[in-house]
Amino acid sequence: MKGRVYLVGAGPGDPELLTLRAARVLREADTVVHDRLIHPAVLEHARPHARIIYVGKEGGGDSVSQEEIHVILIAQALLGRRVVRLKGGDAFVFGRGGEEALALEEAGVPYEVVPGITAGTAVPAAAAIPVTHRGISGAVTFATAHRGGTPPDWDFLARAQTLVLYMAGHRLEETAHALMTSGRAASTPAAVVEAGTWEHQRVVEAPLGRIAEQVKQEALGSPSLLIVGEVVSLRSRLPSLVARGTPREAHTPARVAEGGHE
Repeated sequence: MKGRVYLVGAGPGDPELLTLRAARVLREADTVVHDRLIHPAVLEHARPHARIIYVGKEGGGDSVSQEEIHVILIAQALLGRRVVRLKGGDAFVFGRGGEEALALEEAGVPYEVVPGITAGTAVPAAAAIPVTHRGISGAVTFATAHRGGTPPDWDFLARAQTLVLYMAGHRLEETAHALMTSGRAASTPAAVVEAGTWEHQRVVEAPLGRIAEQVKQEALGSPSLLIVGEVVSLRSRLPSLVARGTPREAHTPARVAEGGHE
């Protein structure tokens, strides 16, 4: 008997931003296949005897290929198991959820999508930056600085009222230069948020022309999100929100993930 796969968005990091539906399917899962950026407290929603399989991708380190992940999901489902594929943010926003849905469709495996809160809106909000604001920005563009060798359309991105760039950390200097070369003013407010909504969230704010240098000085790491636009300047006018966004105390992992598949 075939099982079922749930493509679940776990939200941007803070376990309290997990949706109720995501928590329910986790409690019912026989197998949980999860990425690197999943808070340990989210995994605690899984049943005590659920199989936990880690398939996180890390730059420069060991990595499970996307094709191997497809094999794991299909194999677990064909064993008759309820499988939760747990991804950070929303699975269909730079999460390759569409690729996994297509693989399951072609294999004839039943699946459902459980949307999650995407980092593109939640992380700026956690840093006291509204991505739209009346009179300042009526539109927001989400993009990624990492496209597997295909360069972004910098002329298009440079015209965005608010630009939110995923995975910009390793290419920040190159990204800022490309945006300015394409017409974005060096004085445009910009911010980089490291580990948005997590306990160790950090924010660096500087004009676009200096943001890469400032981030390097502060030694920000990944995951990080770049926000470019006049809305970033609102952060200085929201000191109470900035104070309330102070990270909560760290959470100790209660489960150990295993690798491989049957």
